[in-house]
Amino acid sequence: MFDLERWQEIFDTIRKNKLRTFLTGLSVASGIFILVILLGFGQGMQNGIAKEFESDAATSIWIWTETTQNAYKGLNPGREIQFRNEDYTTLVDKMDLNLEHKTMFYLPRDVTTTYKNDALIYQVMGTTKDAQFLENQNMVQGRFLNWQDESQVTKVAVISAKIKREAFDAIDSPIGEYIKISNILFKIIGVYKDKAGDREENRIFIPISTSQKVFNGSDKLDNLVFSSPPVANFEQAVQQSVHLKAEIDTYLRQAHSIAPDDEGGIGINNQMENAKRFYSLTGNIKLFFWFVGLCTIIAGVVGVSNIMLIVVKERTKEIGIRKALGAKPWSIIGMILHESVFVTAISGFTGLIFSMGLLEIIGPNIEVDYIVNPSVDFNVAMATVLLLVVAGAVAGFFPAWRAASIHTIDALRDE
Repeated sequence: MFDLERWQEIFDTIRKNKLRTFLTGLSVASGIFILVILLGFGQGMQNGIAKEFESDAATSIWIWTETTQNAYKGLNPGREIQFRNEDYTTLVDKMDLNLEHKTMFYLPRDVTTTYKNDALIYQVMGTTKDAQFLENQNMVQGRFLNWQDESQVTKVAVISAKIKREAFDAIDSPIGEYIKISNILFKIIGVYKDKAGDREENRIFIPISTSQKVFNGSDKLDNLVFSSPPVANFEQAVQQSVHLKAEIDTYLRQAHSIAPDDEGGIGINNQMENAKRFYSLTGNIKLFFWFVGLCTIIAGVVGVSNIMLIVVKERTKEIGIRKALGAKPWSIIGMILHESVFVTAISGFTGLIFSMGLLEIIGPNIEVDYIVNPSVDFNVAMATVLLLVVAGAVAGFFPAWRAASIHTIDALRDE
């Protein structure tokens, strides 16, 4: 039931103590503001890390060669390991590995690339048809490499949208155009777009067989890349990926006589392990943000409780008169709680509106490494404010209970 007199009392009290009420409300509003901003940047970090992993397939495992560091089976340290086609075919065809996609890369050395009379300063990479999926790429024109290109050693190339924009801006479509790689003509058959953006679009892809035979690569390989199939949840995906990595690592170390404890020889990057590590880190950071924000809110709620104690002290005589006229204890408690909840709620929603508005305005425009579009779920923010209102009620209850417990005679004697 709407009690007009109660609201008049609340506004009269606020008008008499404008500065005190403002400072109390400011402490509460700032607590909500800080919490929402921190949570927003915590979510922004998760978005940023997720974007970082868009550069390659989420479950991909990348393997490359390094120099051995330990002696093993009579072999000296410092050996340069070299992958061969046999390593790839053994892993793919002879071992019972749970694979979704697989590919290999060979990077021709000392090649120059030109279009007409213009030099193209981009990296040439020989690979297979599955590279499109492992590199997380979409075709915007033409097609990617296929099995026929590999088997027939065709001289075809796939360029990126960035290369098209920078080197072929004068024509509508580069499909069918020819580029020269070390004075050998390659026909452009497709244009790809990488989800990670321009930084991953400095590469020209040609068939692995062509890169090895035309550019004296023999059967050498620079990278092996595999991915495991999707599973029900993240933890299962991590376990599956770790198991696949262990099997690949064990075979390659045995095949190339590398000590099991040698930190060199072979390098392996497991995207799922990286993702788990980063997500755990951001989860801990978000917990820390919650802790800092809640501590700030608690400080504001304590301020509300202290102000209510002062209000009770100032209105002790008034409370005594109310009780002498027959006011019930819960009526006194309700009067104090009403003011406490009102100040807390208004301050909390003010802090929420300002923080959500700020995130909405600047969030999409933030361009910082590992932070993308900081934002907060509105339901979470509302739940936080409602929790704050409850906390404000609790903060006001104890001063209100003290007010209701004052003996009428003592209250009337108060000066």
